[in-house]
Amino acid sequence: MAQMTLDDLRGTLIACAGEEESAALNGDILDMTFEDLGYDSLALMESASKIERDYGVALPEEAVADADTPRALLALVNSLTAAAA
Repeated sequence: MAQMTLDDLRGTLIACAGEEESAALNGDILDMTFEDLGYDSLALMESASKIERDYGVALPEEAVADADTPRALLALVNSLTAAAA
Protein backbone atom coordinates (compact mmCIF):
# COMPACT_ATOMS: atom_id res chain seq x y z
CA MET A 1 0.00 0.00 0.00
CA ALA A 2 1.26 3.45 -0.86
CA GLN A 3 2.29 5.92 1.80
CA MET A 4 -0.12 8.77 2.48
CA THR A 5 1.24 12.20 1.54
CA LEU A 6 0.33 15.59 2.94
CA ASP A 7 -1.57 16.34 -0.28
CA ASP A 8 -3.52 13.08 0.14
CA LEU A 9 -4.39 14.11 3.70
CA ARG A 10 -5.46 17.59 2.57
CA GLY A 11 -7.82 16.02 0.03
CA THR A 12 -9.30 13.73 2.67
CA LEU A 13 -9.80 16.57 5.15
CA ILE A 14 -11.49 18.74 2.53
CA ALA A 15 -13.72 15.87 1.40
CA CYS A 16 -14.84 15.19 4.96
CA ALA A 17 -15.20 18.73 6.29
CA GLY A 18 -16.19 20.67 3.20
CA GLU A 19 -14.74 23.35 0.99
CA GLU A 20 -15.18 26.14 3.54
CA GLU A 21 -12.37 24.60 5.58
CA SER A 22 -9.98 24.21 2.62
CA ALA A 23 -8.43 27.69 2.91
CA ALA A 24 -7.02 26.77 6.32
CA LEU A 25 -5.19 23.84 4.72
CA ASN A 26 -2.95 25.88 2.44
CA GLY A 27 0.75 26.23 3.16
CA ASP A 28 2.83 24.46 5.75
CA ILE A 29 0.30 22.82 8.04
CA LEU A 30 2.28 19.78 9.18
CA ASP A 31 2.76 20.99 12.75
CA MET A 32 -0.43 23.00 13.20
CA THR A 33 -3.01 21.39 15.46
CA PHE A 34 -6.23 20.21 13.88
CA GLU A 35 -8.02 22.54 16.29
CA ASP A 36 -6.05 25.51 14.92
CA LEU A 37 -6.98 24.35 11.41
CA GLY A 38 -10.66 24.42 12.38
CA TYR A 39 -11.22 20.66 12.60
CA ASP A 40 -13.15 19.25 15.53
CA SER A 41 -13.09 15.66 16.73
CA LEU A 42 -16.09 14.70 14.59
CA ALA A 43 -14.45 15.95 11.38
CA LEU A 44 -11.26 14.15 12.34
CA MET A 45 -13.09 10.87 13.00
CA GLU A 46 -14.88 11.17 9.63
CA SER A 47 -11.49 11.71 8.01
CA ALA A 48 -10.10 8.67 9.84
CA SER A 49 -12.96 6.53 8.52
CA LYS A 50 -12.22 7.64 4.96
CA ILE A 51 -8.51 6.93 5.46
CA GLU A 52 -9.36 3.44 6.73
CA ARG A 53 -11.44 2.75 3.61
CA ASP A 54 -8.93 4.27 1.20
CA TYR A 55 -5.78 2.75 2.71
CA GLY A 56 -7.12 -0.53 4.10
CA VAL A 57 -5.88 0.07 7.63
CA ALA A 58 -7.61 0.11 11.01
CA LEU A 59 -6.94 3.34 12.88
CA PRO A 60 -7.44 2.97 16.63
CA GLU A 61 -9.78 5.74 17.82
CA GLU A 62 -7.48 6.65 20.72
CA ALA A 63 -4.46 6.90 18.42
CA VAL A 64 -6.38 9.19 16.06
CA ALA A 65 -7.40 11.38 19.01
CA ASP A 66 -3.76 11.57 20.13
CA ALA A 67 -2.61 12.56 16.62
CA ASP A 68 -3.27 16.27 17.01
CA THR A 69 -1.34 17.49 13.95
CA PRO A 70 -1.23 16.44 10.29
CA ARG A 71 2.37 15.25 10.83
CA ALA A 72 1.27 12.95 13.66
CA LEU A 73 -1.69 11.59 11.70
CA LEU A 74 0.47 10.94 8.64
CA ALA A 75 3.03 9.12 10.81
CA LEU A 76 0.27 6.96 12.27
CA VAL A 77 -1.28 6.09 8.91
CA ASN A 78 2.07 5.45 7.24
CA SER A 79 3.32 3.24 10.07
CA LEU A 80 0.19 1.12 9.77
CA THR A 81 0.37 0.89 5.97
CA ALA A 82 4.05 -0.10 6.20
CA ALA A 83 3.24 -2.78 8.78
CA ALA A 84 0.46 -4.14 6.57
CA ALA A 85 2.72 -4.36 3.51
